[in-house]
Amino acid sequence: MPLQEPEAKIFPCTQSRALAEKIAEAYGQPLGKIITSTYSDGEFQPSFEESIRGTRVFIIGSTMPSSENLMEMLLMLDAAKRASARHITAVLPYFGWARQDRKDKPRVPIAAKLVANLLETAGATRIITMDLHADQIQGFFERPVDHLFASTVFLPYLRSLNLPNLTIASPDMGGSKRAYAYSKALDCDVVICYKQREKANVISYMELIGDVKGRNVILVDDMVDTAGTLTKAADLMMERGAISVRAICTHALLSGDAYERLENSKLQELIVTDSIPPRRESNKVRIVTCADLFADVMHRVHNNTSIASKFIM
Repeated sequence: MPLQEPEAKIFPCTQSRALAEKIAEAYGQPLGKIITSTYSDGEFQPSFEESIRGTRVFIIGSTMPSSENLMEMLLMLDAAKRASARHITAVLPYFGWARQDRKDKPRVPIAAKLVANLLETAGATRIITMDLHADQIQGFFERPVDHLFASTVFLPYLRSLNLPNLTIASPDMGGSKRAYAYSKALDCDVVICYKQREKANVISYMELIGDVKGRNVILVDDMVDTAGTLTKAADLMMERGAISVRAICTHALLSGDAYERLENSKLQELIVTDSIPPRRESNKVRIVTCADLFADVMHRVHNNTSIASKFIM
């Protein structure tokens, strides 16, 4: 008689505990026991407080800055490896440092590749993540990567709005593929914003390719940081005759003056997932959870069943 696979165990990183609790509830089991000891100088040490020998371990944690979030994930992976876990899956709802996926000028790092190397060296035998900033980051890993699409959680909400004269918009040329995928799913038109940056997070010029007059527009992007691009695009589209402008962004970094920009813009609503904990509340920000998506995929991974349906936009 074949041996039965041990039940998987789920552990949270500190910064993603709220999401991990939702995922564990949807998965159908409690979070595993873990404590973190902190030294006076800020150094910290995670410790699994139950046996994980021979089990499949899911470690849930987004790796947005500060770098302590990434370091905690690495330490937990290393601890799981040294505790003889059989399979160690790093569940990264948000894969941080992904904007540095290439050398766009001399003498700069490719941080996304470095992070991939660190995760594998620390002990990850599989990666589950969602809406990478660049699809090719999957190729930075030598281990299996399950790259999920947040459209699974966004599309039902967008359809529930029942917006007439719907148009999907990409805030830049790089997001056009994502915008076309949403437009195909929703059977509507696409427009694209062309922008030039003076430097990181600073836009010097933006122009609209396409007509939005009399349309309800949905901007689609993988992340929102300072909200400069989104709010500028929303204001431009309203000036060009749009009825309303909403945005869906998978990862809500919302750093700096992002919340103030959102409140002062003509953007009607920003819809995001809970891949990153919100810094504060806003009437313009609606959060839809990705917990069910991750719980379902984790079940399929543990039971060795197909997750191909989660790769379809």
